Amino acid sequence: MADPQQTNPPPNTPLPQVDYLARDYNSLLKAMMDLIPLKLPEWTGFASQADFGQVLLQLFSHMGDILSYYQDRVATESFLTTATSRRSVIQHLRLIGYVLSTASPAAARLALTMPGTFVGVVTVKRGDAFATKSRPQVPSVRFEYNGASDLQLDFAAIAVDPTTGRKTIADAIPIEEGRLVKNEVLGISNGQPQQRFQLSHPRVILRGAGPAAGVALDLDVVSQLGPALTPWTRQDSLAFSRADQTDYTVEIDEDDQATVLFGDGAFGAIPPLGSQVRATYRFGGGTAGNVVAGSIQSIVDSPPLALLGARVTNAAPATGGADRESIDHAVSQAPSVFRSLRRAVTTDDYRALALAFPGVGKVRAEGANSNVVRLYVAPAGGGQVSDILRSNLLSYFEDKRPATTLIEVRNPDYLRIYVTAQIQIGAYFSSVEISNQAMAAAAGLLAFDTVDFGRTTYLSKFYEALEAIDGIDFVNVTEFRSERDPAGTVNALGKLELAVNEIAKVPDDPIADTAYLAGVQLIAEGGF
Repeated sequence: MADPQQTNPPPNTPLPQVDYLARDYNSLLKAMMDLIPLKLPEWTGFASQADFGQVLLQLFSHMGDILSYYQDRVATESFLTTATSRRSVIQHLRLIGYVLSTASPAAARLALTMPGTFVGVVTVKRGDAFATKSRPQVPSVRFEYNGASDLQLDFAAIAVDPTTGRKTIADAIPIEEGRLVKNEVLGISNGQPQQRFQLSHPRVILRGAGPAAGVALDLDVVSQLGPALTPWTRQDSLAFSRADQTDYTVEIDEDDQATVLFGDGAFGAIPPLGSQVRATYRFGGGTAGNVVAGSIQSIVDSPPLALLGARVTNAAPATGGADRESIDHAVSQAPSVFRSLRRAVTTDDYRALALAFPGVGKVRAEGANSNVVRLYVAPAGGGQVSDILRSNLLSYFEDKRPATTLIEVRNPDYLRIYVTAQIQIGAYFSSVEISNQAMAAAAGLLAFDTVDFGRTTYLSKFYEALEAIDGIDFVNVTEFRSERDPAGTVNALGKLELAVNEIAKVPDDPIADTAYLAGVQLIAEGGF
C-alpha cells in the first residue's frame, strides 16, 4: 500500500488551477490527466491506452459530458427568452395564459355553375369537399364547406349565360381548407376528476372558443349516457367554471396533438360515469391552402353536385392560411397580450390581440371615433380578408371589447412596387445561379413577412442585398417606383413612402407584369 504522505504535494507547490469551462469529454479527460502526477505520483503508466485506469477516466469523462449537456439544457429551457424547444415555450406561456396558435385554414368562395336546364335548389352540407388538382410533387389541397347549417342555392331565377349555356352563382359557397371528422369516439368516462382524452388526428383547427356567426364550431364535444346527450362548451381555462358547468379545455402539445381536458368537480363538471365522449372537429391548416385563383375545380365529396353536372371554381385566391405559431412570434407577442389582460381598451391592445388570432398576418388599429375601432387586417400570406376570417375575428373580440365599442374589420391597401436592376456577373460564375440568387435576395425585400403597414421601401436596401452576393461585380438599378409613378423611373429620393394603411407588395397582374418575377426584373450580363 502506498504511503499516504507520498500523495501530498511538496511544500510551496502551487495548487492546480480549476478550469470551470472544462465541461466536454476532451476537456474533462485532460483535466483529470493533468491531476494524476499531483494526486497519484505512483501511477506511472497512465499515458498508455492499455492502462485500465484510462478506461475509467474515459468513462468518467463521458458521464461528465452528458451531465454537462443536461445542465446546459435545463438552464437554457428555464427562461422564455432562451428556450429553444417548443415544449418548454408552451409550458412557460401557459403560466401567463397564452396558448400558441394552431395552424389556420385558408378560406375562399366558390362560384357554382349548373347546366342551363337546371331549375331546382342545390343543397350544400357541412363537410362537402372540393379540391385543387394534384400535380407532380404537389398534392391536391382539400377544402370543405364549414357552415353551421346547410346552404340552399336556388337556380330557378338564375339566367342562362348565352355563351356557355350554363347558370352561375358567383361566390356561392364559402369554403375552408381542412378535413372534417364527425363523431369520433374519444373514450368512456371513468367518473374520475381531470379526465383527458386525446384526438386521433393531430393539427386540429382551433380558433376562438366562441362560435362565429354562420360558422360551425371548430371542436364540438358531447357525452352520451343512454339516451341523454350532453353538449360541452370549450373554455380557455377551467379556472372560472363552476362545479356543475359542463366545460372543457384543450391542450396542444409540441407535436400538435390535441387533448380534451375535463374538470375535477370543483372547477368544471366531470362527465358521468360510463358516458361515451365523442368529438366532431376539423384538422389541417397551413400556408399550403393559400392557392391561386382558379385552382379549386374538383368536386371531391358532394354527390348531389357531382350527379347534377355542377362545376366550381374560385375567382379569387384563397387567403388566411398560416402555419402553427412559431416560437419567435410567440415570445415576441405574448408579453403584449399579457399586458392587455386579454381586454381590448387601447389600440395597442386591439393590435396585440388580433395578431394572436390564427390566420392574421398583420394588423393596424385606429380609433375612428369615441366608440368605433377600425382594424386593418392583412391575412397571413397576404390578400384580402375572407368573410370567414372577418366573422371569426369579430366573434373573438366579443368578450374582450367594451360593450359600447364597435369594431370594423377592413382590408389594407396594397401598393405594387416595381424594381428593375442591371447586374454584371463575374466571368467565372454561373449566370443562371447568380441570377436566381439575385432574384431571391431582391424579392425577399418585398416578401409579405418583410413588409408592414406604412413601412418605407428604400432603394439602398436593394443595392445592399444585390451587392452582397458573391459573383456580382456591380449593380445598376434603372427602375424603382410604385404603381403611382411613371413606368421606367427611379424615385428621386431613393425611397418609396407608403400611407399608413398601405402595404408594399409584388406585382401580380399576369398581363402587365409578366416581365416582373416577384416584383423584380433583372437584366444580367456576363458569367457563363
